[in-house]
Amino acid sequence: MTTMHALVLHQVGDVRYEPIPCPEPGPGQVRIRVGYCGVCGSDIPRLFEKGTYRFPLVCGHEFAGTVDLCGPDVEGFEKGQAVTVFPLIWCGRCSACERGNYAQCFDYSYLGSRENGAFAEYVVAPACNLLPVPEGVSLEEAAMTEPAAVALHALRRTGRNLTGLTVAVFGCGPIGLLAALWARLGGAAKILLFDVVEEKLSLARGLGFARVFSTKEEDPVRRIEIETMAQGADICIEAAGVPATLIQACSACGRGGHVVLLGNPATDVVLSAPLLSQMMRREVTVVGTWNSEYGVYTTSDDWHTTLSAMATGQFNVKPLISHKVPLVQAVEMLQAMHQRRVHSVKVLIAP
Repeated sequence: MTTMHALVLHQVGDVRYEPIPCPEPGPGQVRIRVGYCGVCGSDIPRLFEKGTYRFPLVCGHEFAGTVDLCGPDVEGFEKGQAVTVFPLIWCGRCSACERGNYAQCFDYSYLGSRENGAFAEYVVAPACNLLPVPEGVSLEEAAMTEPAAVALHALRRTGRNLTGLTVAVFGCGPIGLLAALWARLGGAAKILLFDVVEEKLSLARGLGFARVFSTKEEDPVRRIEIETMAQGADICIEAAGVPATLIQACSACGRGGHVVLLGNPATDVVLSAPLLSQMMRREVTVVGTWNSEYGVYTTSDDWHTTLSAMATGQFNVKPLISHKVPLVQAVEMLQAMHQRRVHSVKVLIAP
């Protein structure tokens, strides 16, 4: 095998379905035949607005597939084995890596943004980044491991036991909905979801959430005040990345509560002096979150926890998969997503 097809980003907005050399695994690497690759919210601006770290590049980092070929010195994997892949490639030399905190690596690479990713028939990754997919978990579900782990990590960043808490989620995109699902699984007493898009709100209701509100119709801060008898939410997750929702999340957070910054910021945010004063008096904790915790020598990290929850049926991501698109038709779908000509939740691209 010498060539494969991939979606190649040549410049901002110039995405082409074309043949390229098929990657060969080096020492410690595995070549994976991609089964499905999800389209992340960060992929659309990367493809059509901001660009990436180098050109040409194959994007795509939310994926699962099957082992195709192992490079030298690789043991423990066999051809045809279903795997999912942690896309951040850590250096292994910095202080963060020494602590096993790979997502905070000082000199990392990344599949789909710094080196070729999985909008392709095949992709190469370090063997240590591969996780076997448990029995009973489909490749479609396994391709959702990365965003599900990111959402779990966001809640874990608060360090709180969720039992009995009130959690407010601002933004009902895939990550926001996944965070709400984790909050429910974690025992949160009340989960409130807010968005402006009716299709997203309908999906949230379809997932069994009762407290789902359109911010076109009511003020979320006031709604949270009513739902909590003026106590405020224990955890506010900002999952939209727009100034208004961050301000709302900060305003609605109760005493000793946590605001989690999960959505990629679209522009600058200005917090007023009165709001900052309120947050200080309430001793609100604001935490940033990025990526997820992946462990080579543990099974309690975000990735193992996510796959285990999928395998036991506790965590169902299937309702979030709205489209499955062949690789040959994916450029058209990506353009439609960018131009907002199609409503989607999670789009999976299948080579």
